[in-house]
Amino acid sequence: MLVSERVGQFFFDSGSGKERLEYTEYGAGRHWVVLLHGQLIPRRMHQPLARALAGEGLHVVTLDLLGHGRSDRPADPLVYSMSAFGDQVVALLDHLRADQAVIGGTSLGANVSLEVAAASPDRVRGLIIEMPVLDNALDAAIVAFVPLMFAARYAPITVNGVRMLTRPVPRGLVPFWAGIWLDTMDQRADSVAAMLHGTIFGRVAPSSRQRRQITAPAMIVGHTADPIHPFADSRMLADELPGSEFVRASSILEWRFRPDRLNQKAIEFSQRCWETPGRGRRTAT
Repeated sequence: MLVSERVGQFFFDSGSGKERLEYTEYGAGRHWVVLLHGQLIPRRMHQPLARALAGEGLHVVTLDLLGHGRSDRPADPLVYSMSAFGDQVVALLDHLRADQAVIGGTSLGANVSLEVAAASPDRVRGLIIEMPVLDNALDAAIVAFVPLMFAARYAPITVNGVRMLTRPVPRGLVPFWAGIWLDTMDQRADSVAAMLHGTIFGRVAPSSRQRRQITAPAMIVGHTADPIHPFADSRMLADELPGSEFVRASSILEWRFRPDRLNQKAIEFSQRCWETPGRGRRTAT
């Protein structure tokens, strides 16, 4: 089923100025779903899922968080944090005049979704959480991203040089996920250093106590053999969130290259969230 696709933008006050954020809308209607990308990855990673959801009548929006994709990429670490990313999602809902949405994301996007549910529970109809980065993932995340942060800050040619090599490659000539990889490599050293500094040395996710107070329905996807997103974190989160649905993926590649099963589960979950009468939700702070 063909669905309409529209690119939009709005401006977010980061505390040091107005920053432009870009998003894509798929489909139409009042049953909103917002999809959030992983660390350094552009919103286009969720294009296949967005099209699948929109093809079933949902109104889907993919957002480039600040420092990612086609949104502004300031070089100030003070504008980057999980809570600030969560505020950007709420600002998007305000811009769209959407009272509530199913909020979902992968990795960074999963953690930001939890932030929205903890800080603004009345805006969250449901959660789709893939590969959250929680207590069991912190050591691996530090090993993976701290060297990149130092390289971007003290040897910027390592990041800017990769950008010079990957940016000229026409995205239309390569497979979809190769294009996503090329877009992920299209970074500026100053903004990468700032963004990683802000996210690594700030709050990574709501505390376990805060997570246990989230009452929005949740679909949590976890898979094994991924040290940065340990299966244990997904399983732990499923135990923390009352009434959550846990889905085990065969690997990190399943939703990328064999998406039909997980797409269908996301469609069915999102539809159930909107079939259930909305209610006010509160979380402890």
